[in-house]
Amino acid sequence: MQVTETQNEGLKRGYQFTLPAADLAATVDAKLKEAQPEVEMKGFRKGKVPMAMLKKQFGQRILGDAMQEAIDGALKNHLETSGDRPATQPKVEMQNGETWKEGDDVVVNVSYEALPAIPEVDLTSLTLEKLTVPAEEAAINEALENLAKSAQSFEDRKKGSKAKDGDQVVIDFKGFVDGEAFEGGAGEDYPLVLGSNSFIPGFEDQLVGAKADDDVTVTVTFPTEYGAPHLAGKEATFECKVKAVKAPKAAELDDELAKKFGAEDLEGLKKQIAGRLEQEYAGAARAILKRSLLDQLDEKVKFDLPESLVEAEAHQIAHQLWHEENPEVHDHNHGSIEPTDEHKKLAERRVRLGLLLAEIGQKAEVTVTDQEMTQAVLRAARQYPGQERAFFEFVQQNQAVQQQLRAPIFEDKVVDHIAEQAQLSEKTVTKEELEKAVEALDEL
Repeated sequence: MQVTETQNEGLKRGYQFTLPAADLAATVDAKLKEAQPEVEMKGFRKGKVPMAMLKKQFGQRILGDAMQEAIDGALKNHLETSGDRPATQPKVEMQNGETWKEGDDVVVNVSYEALPAIPEVDLTSLTLEKLTVPAEEAAINEALENLAKSAQSFEDRKKGSKAKDGDQVVIDFKGFVDGEAFEGGAGEDYPLVLGSNSFIPGFEDQLVGAKADDDVTVTVTFPTEYGAPHLAGKEATFECKVKAVKAPKAAELDDELAKKFGAEDLEGLKKQIAGRLEQEYAGAARAILKRSLLDQLDEKVKFDLPESLVEAEAHQIAHQLWHEENPEVHDHNHGSIEPTDEHKKLAERRVRLGLLLAEIGQKAEVTVTDQEMTQAVLRAARQYPGQERAFFEFVQQNQAVQQQLRAPIFEDKVVDHIAEQAQLSEKTVTKEELEKAVEALDEL
């Protein structure tokens, strides 16, 4: 096998592999000779089929296999010898493939972008600040009040009282479109909290001010994206009978409330809330620390980037942002989305940091354990209630999905490793200061 370099510019590499026809023919003959003792064919005893007949019967298939093996082997040897690590799958094209015939040399052109050499970075030169926020009494009390509201009950208002926003009205209703009642448009003794936005937009507003025993006609228009196509965008009227108007009553902040949320008593519930709040604060503080770490690495370390990786990442960013701006589109049946300069700049940062973190992690022998992967799969499976088993099987059979689940775990572990090497200080801040720091992340 002869290997000739055809391109070496930046990270771009090109090579021409030439497999002599004589070597290929010898490989085919050797494979046929090796298989001959086991071959049976009508008219011949086992192992006595002439080589000429074997070549006629199996030669083309074995020739194809031999070509593929030779090319794969040559590429593998080249990469091991050169030390190159292709950024993406190498492009392999057979020269004059349409006109090639048996007896000709096989000439293959191979091209790829090599991953760059990643420079060393002094992790001890990084300076990081870890923010800590204690769960203050005011935040705990606010959370308690929200829990009490979620566990609220409703009591009848004084007879003749008008319904207010936040009140519960108990109604019978029946809906009509074009004068005809429609399926699913009726209900009895339905408890509707005004302002909950649980009914069609505009429905609840028209019940504000109603009193018990009032008859109210509500006129609304179904949203154009309504789930039932035969109702979408149509005007409807609802004949409503208000049977009761009830005022909200927050639950008492006592041991009984605590038991509803799995605590032994109110003090136990407060401790649970404090723990949850501090966990939330710690997550936000980690995001701030991680951003600072990545910003410093991005500033300190520069190297050439494979254009193919940057281009693919820029298209992915552009596509993701487009769908965020167009949430009504759930498929990919839309026009081409071209990345902007801003998308490309962000892509360069992501690719650079991704390669750098991978290099640091590899040198530090950071790995993702089977237990960590199992936990990641379990978390992801919760998004598909009732289909967990099918999801597990899907993940087991899909290497790409496994990598998607493994990548963020690996990255977080590498970030932890870097933080351990960096100069780390701690600072206690208030909840408001933490929130401002998180808002600043979104502005960058």
